[in-house]
Amino acid sequence: MRAQSLPVTPPAFRSEKSALLARAQGLAHPREVRPFLRELSQLTDEALRALWRDLALPPTLALVAVGGYGRGELFPSSDVDVLILLPNDCDPEADPALKSSLERFISQCWDQGLEIGSSVRTLNECLHESKHDITIQTALLESRCLCGSAELFAQFAQGFAKAMDAQAFFVAKQLEMQQRHTKHANTPYALEPNCKESPGGMRDLQVIRWVCQAAGLGGNWKEMARKGLANAFEARQLQRHEDQLGLIRIQLHLAAKRREDRLVFDLQHAVAKSLGLGTGEDGAFHARQASEALMRTYYWTAKAVTQLNQILMLNIEAQLHGQRSAPVAINARFLDRDGLIEVAHDQLYLAHPEAILETFWLFQNHPGIKGLSARTLRALYNARPVMDGHFRSDPANRAMFLRILQSPRGITHAMRLMNQTSVLGRYLWVFRRIVGQMQHDLFHVYTVDQHILMVLRNVRRFFIAEHAHEYPFCSQLASGWDQPWILYTAALFHDIAKGRGGDHSDLGAVEARKFCRQHGVGRAQTDLIAFLVAEHLSMSQVAQKQDLSDPEVIRAFARRVGDERRLTALYLLTVADIRGTSPKVWNAWKGKLLEDLYRFTLRVLGGREPDAMAEVETRKREALTQLALHALPFEAEKGLWSTLDVSYFMRHDAADIAWHTRQLSRVLADAHKQGQPVSPQVRARVSPLGEGLQVMVYTADQPDLFARICGYFDQAGFNILDARIHTASNGYALDTFQVVSWHEEHHREWIQMVEQGLTQTIAQAGALPTPGRGRVSRRVKSFPMPARVTLQPDERGQRWLLTISASDRIGLLYRIARVLAQHKVNLHLAKVSTLGERVEDTFLIDGAALQGTRSQIDLETELLDAVQAD
Repeated sequence: MRAQSLPVTPPAFRSEKSALLARAQGLAHPREVRPFLRELSQLTDEALRALWRDLALPPTLALVAVGGYGRGELFPSSDVDVLILLPNDCDPEADPALKSSLERFISQCWDQGLEIGSSVRTLNECLHESKHDITIQTALLESRCLCGSAELFAQFAQGFAKAMDAQAFFVAKQLEMQQRHTKHANTPYALEPNCKESPGGMRDLQVIRWVCQAAGLGGNWKEMARKGLANAFEARQLQRHEDQLGLIRIQLHLAAKRREDRLVFDLQHAVAKSLGLGTGEDGAFHARQASEALMRTYYWTAKAVTQLNQILMLNIEAQLHGQRSAPVAINARFLDRDGLIEVAHDQLYLAHPEAILETFWLFQNHPGIKGLSARTLRALYNARPVMDGHFRSDPANRAMFLRILQSPRGITHAMRLMNQTSVLGRYLWVFRRIVGQMQHDLFHVYTVDQHILMVLRNVRRFFIAEHAHEYPFCSQLASGWDQPWILYTAALFHDIAKGRGGDHSDLGAVEARKFCRQHGVGRAQTDLIAFLVAEHLSMSQVAQKQDLSDPEVIRAFARRVGDERRLTALYLLTVADIRGTSPKVWNAWKGKLLEDLYRFTLRVLGGREPDAMAEVETRKREALTQLALHALPFEAEKGLWSTLDVSYFMRHDAADIAWHTRQLSRVLADAHKQGQPVSPQVRARVSPLGEGLQVMVYTADQPDLFARICGYFDQAGFNILDARIHTASNGYALDTFQVVSWHEEHHREWIQMVEQGLTQTIAQAGALPTPGRGRVSRRVKSFPMPARVTLQPDERGQRWLLTISASDRIGLLYRIARVLAQHKVNLHLAKVSTLGERVEDTFLIDGAALQGTRSQIDLETELLDAVQAD
């Protein structure tokens, strides 16, 4: 500690602060936080007083610390907020000497390394501004006089306290908190949370302090406990969690070397290391483990803060406003108090643990109930010791939990509230292991527990008529499903074994069977739930990575599924799962692939074996029907269709066949009459799916055609979702692409640009350009994922399946296509799947370069080099 008897001089402030911050890098325990914050605040106090004294500012003025600094807490890179308080008869604009002194004081503060946020106001101005601006009022609430006129500051404090309307202040801060939570997506579980502003962050604790201080209910946690707002245990927990958040924030500022309150990916490793996390038994630092340990600590802390904030804010509201109406009995154990469930007595859960789950069943099944009262939340918080192994194995609790799952309404809200109050993880112990668990797979944007609850919500919405417009086909299937709770249970368990090592699908299926056995679920339902958990990834993998025009692919998937009921359930769970990973992962093209796979498989399960020739004839007839609407000449389709084989018609639906034919029939007829080759043709249209463009390319085939097209789309800012490559018998390529752009709202304007620009690119001769480096995101840099390239023959041994998994970046697909072109590999089908910041691309290929083992190894090696992050 610095010697307190020796006041710091302004020139020495920088060196003393640097020494203090250097020592702070060794802070690793929450109990060290408050002494550090006070010491930095005191150091700053002395420097400001010395400057004020050296400049001999008038004794009638007062220098006042406000905001967090006024609280006597200063973080390493926080602003030093001060108010220069003037008497009402003092006007710097009319007194040049005073104005010059004030300006010199402020400038010298900055010169000495005191990064102040300053305001200059008279006493009346302060009172007026605080009355009309909640931010100013909050800052002045925590003011303390550093030096100058104590009398003037006392007048200000008296006037401020007299003008304070505690009830209005509470309402304003509560609304402000709600708006702040909305800005941060109403969750403490963001992957890069703001440890100050996010729900469960430091600001949620400060709001409690502010409203209590304004109402005279205490300025610290112990005083609040004495006033009955919290009990002694809660007061200790509040202090503990405040210190934990403070420790993280201190290390964040030190790691960033600036004010940074977000736990961004770039800094998580450094903060974790400073806290002593991530050091293995071998003594080495393991960055990913350290980051996961840090974030789990943060999430658990933020979750507890959220719970305690809710309890205290409800208690403060009750003290300020009183109860609005007399409580109404729900049953012998619970009351309805102003729309909130309240326990009949504080010891209810300790005396009757089975009432814990009953709380959520009542919340779920009483439409007028909107939440839990402070008394109930406190009782739940204090009942955690009774939620033990006996509680979990109690037949009454198991029956009630199953009753909650099987309830026709409110499942999403009930499960979320159970998770928020920590009841879900304490009853379903296996769920507790994944609470706050990060997912470094580059496409999940939620922690595992939040993702599971998001998937549960998505499944539930399929069964609610008000949401039928979102995914009509899913809602149509759900309307015929008789036991929604089976899907809810599968959603609850589908990722519950994440992070254990091994296949989480198989491990999750084991946990699901155990749960069903313990809860008396029938054998048929148990088998279906376990099947859904074990296979929850299979449908998306087949739809996005395999050739759905291949009858054998559909047969194999039908054998895997077994029957229509399983197929429907798996389809609904798959759509809900993909939608629950990230807002960016789902798109209409993925929806079409899944729906196509569902419909194709349903036919096979219904006894209609795939018949390629019959299917081709059906599609031709449907295409001709559509062409008849456009007045094409008689048999105009023959010129194109005669050059196309069965695989083309199997890979394109009737609408695409009709569009290709309409665009090319006249071009081919004219070229035939003139005896000239067909020049490159590029046509684009708004995708029939409603997202992005569908682009058709018809040109003389060339080895590097796909690479050139990929290069153009990369440069033009388009992402390729799907590529269907076909070489006609006349040596022309007929390729179809589904592409999307960041500029979705202007996609019609891009059609002409794509048609002209891509035509010019195809016509260009010469070597393929060298790919650029391609920037990667901060998340990819912080949590790099190893690239993988696998090459294996398809099921019939006629072609090869190339699968590439890597971190996404600009130009990645062009790099892959360029390597394929250099090895003269023929491409038949490309399925490009972008999952957040990860890509999983699948290509159906053949070519002489694949015949020898050495050639295959060379190809895989070059592809791996191409997709590795620089």
